[in-house]
Amino acid sequence: MSKFNSLKVKDIRRETADAVSVAFDIPPTLQIPYQYKQGQYITLKLTVNGEEIRRSYSICTSPHSENELRVAIKEVKGGRASTFINKTLKVGDVIEVMTPMGNFYTSLSGGHKKNYILFAGGSGITPMMSILKSTLYIEKQSTITLIYANKNEDSTIFKKEIDELELKQPNLRVVYVFDAPQQKVQELQTGIITAEKAKKLIENFGATADEYFICGPGPMMENVKSALVGLKVPSEKIHIEYFNAVVEAVNKAENLPDGKAGNSSAKVNAKIKVIQYGIETEFNLKTEGSSILDAAIDAGVDAPFSCKGAVCCTCRAKVLEGKVKMDANFALTESEVEQGYILTCQAHPLTESVVVDYDAN
Repeated sequence: MSKFNSLKVKDIRRETADAVSVAFDIPPTLQIPYQYKQGQYITLKLTVNGEEIRRSYSICTSPHSENELRVAIKEVKGGRASTFINKTLKVGDVIEVMTPMGNFYTSLSGGHKKNYILFAGGSGITPMMSILKSTLYIEKQSTITLIYANKNEDSTIFKKEIDELELKQPNLRVVYVFDAPQQKVQELQTGIITAEKAKKLIENFGATADEYFICGPGPMMENVKSALVGLKVPSEKIHIEYFNAVVEAVNKAENLPDGKAGNSSAKVNAKIKVIQYGIETEFNLKTEGSSILDAAIDAGVDAPFSCKGAVCCTCRAKVLEGKVKMDANFALTESEVEQGYILTCQAHPLTESVVVDYDAN
């Protein structure tokens, strides 16, 4: 069950000219709720110019090798949350932080001897740092190839830390790809990562892998996915974190009338029951086009959410009764959908009665 708690900012570190990492002080009473898996994220509830906004950011530390919960945030032009965090947030500030969530990980075991290939672009490196540090710590026999794309060396978040890790870890290989490199590199490592370039990078530097992880700008992720499909890599070996394309989804959602992220296909006058923190709230969904999330918030439920764009899974809940449909889904796995989980920001009722449980694990 996801829940917000007040956490104090313990440290803010400048990573690049337009990115910082932020660490939080976790009191002893909250240590268990804030335990996390490599690759997961947290959602922040911020007040900027008197307005509440929520944003989700991937954790960049390892739950195994580091005793810290830290996220990295790149400042986005016009981004209210990222600008506030980069320019205004200070050590000692207290903000609301939701407990960790996300499925961008695979089980680790000291007995594994695997080969991993990680494709990261820009701030998509954030969950990859957690994944690669955790894997190197737990799976001493496994190897990792990190293919990391950026504009240039100076814009590369965590470059110094990554370079130091590569020197210390013989099982880690790092391949940088730059749009405009400041130092000369081979042609394959320049320009954007197209599907063809992704295929060549895999063939030249990674060969085959047991697991593939992809996180970065939307076009890059789709190009890498296309390359892997062309190489006939089974879908269960491909892990894609669409979460870091959340900025585009957030902007789209914010431009919709009244901030609503639904469409006109919702069934009206449906009776909805929402369960959160063990409390049942019943209401009728009367507004055409309204999602279950928006209707629940209008009914007074403090329902969890962040992007409202089907990218994160902060608003995840389980359907206990009735049927719904989602407009989009980039966060839930097929298995989760089969079990009845939905993104309530994208969900509309198909039956006259629907029961949704936010407390379901």
